Amino acid sequence: MAVGVHHPVEDAEFDFVLGQLPGPVLAYFWGVWAAPCKTLEPVVKELAREYAGRVAVVRTDIVRCPAAVKRYGVLGAPTFVLLRNGEAVASTTEAVDAPTLRAFLDAHL
Repeated sequence: MAVGVHHPVEDAEFDFVLGQLPGPVLAYFWGVWAAPCKTLEPVVKELAREYAGRVAVVRTDIVRCPAAVKRYGVLGAPTFVLLRNGEAVASTTEAVDAPTLRAFLDAHL
């Protein structure tokens, strides 16, 4: 799969994408209605390029992927969940800028 941010549109596609990505995955649960998510869009793209080869990034709409939301205990948007082999190893709702998200990734990779 290409480097960048993957955008599955439903739960079955989310699971398929996770199965295709090697190594850790940063699942970015977002909502089109959530203002912080719009602000984070360029940050997520920047970090996907910066961490390419170390972590894959999957942006997941919380309305369109309810099973993934439930599986990972997502309560709102934005939420970031770091996954290894499909299992959550860390999550945050406080990554609202590049330095904070970078610190989260560096602490858990």
